Amino acid sequence: MQNIVILTGAGVSAESGLGTFRDMDGLWTRYDLADVATPEGYQRDPDLVLAFYNARRRNCREAIPNAAHYALARLEETFPGRVTLVTQNIDDLHERAGHREVIHMHGELMKALCGACDHRWGWLGTMSRDDACPVCGAVGQVRPDVVWFGEVPYWMDEIAARLARCKLFLSIGTSGAVYPAAGFVAEASAQGARTLELNLEQSDGAALFDQVRLGPASQTVPAWVSALIDAE
Repeated sequence: MQNIVILTGAGVSAESGLGTFRDMDGLWTRYDLADVATPEGYQRDPDLVLAFYNARRRNCREAIPNAAHYALARLEETFPGRVTLVTQNIDDLHERAGHREVIHMHGELMKALCGACDHRWGWLGTMSRDDACPVCGAVGQVRPDVVWFGEVPYWMDEIAARLARCKLFLSIGTSGAVYPAAGFVAEASAQGARTLELNLEQSDGAALFDQVRLGPASQTVPAWVSALIDAE
């Protein structure tokens, strides 16, 4: 039975109104990433960092899944083999589209993390330095449960195990510039997997894929899913 590993990046959620790093007028361009997406930035100015993620959380709550999210949920539901979805995105649009198993390697915007005891829990509203951890009671230690630059992504051992067993690796809407995710195609290829990139434009690692198909994710992903399911 064929196993598939799918990596999704910001390009999957862009058509839902959530900006990518490369957007010229997006939320990211109004901030220095060193100030809002690093542990050092949080230490320097936690209020700035929390305000940034509060804005992203509001934006995420207003967004809705698009056709690409729904198509991948349909694939998980109907494909006879195992479908592993690994996302670099911290939004919850895959889950809201109906996807049951999502590996968030960069964490989840709709969760909080206690820096004192490592407790994680759901968080939908505004976050401030006055918030306390519900487990240990620490105040001033609550932060978004997201992986910042310089921190180790989550679930790397599990992802490596899935890549080692997959027969098809698919990358959707990623720049191919950020490691370790940028190295997944090479890992899968080394195990003999077929590789395919679906992207609005060729990624930095496009030459590593067996095939590249260009176009909006809301078009390319449903078309690919339908063709794959019909072929089974």
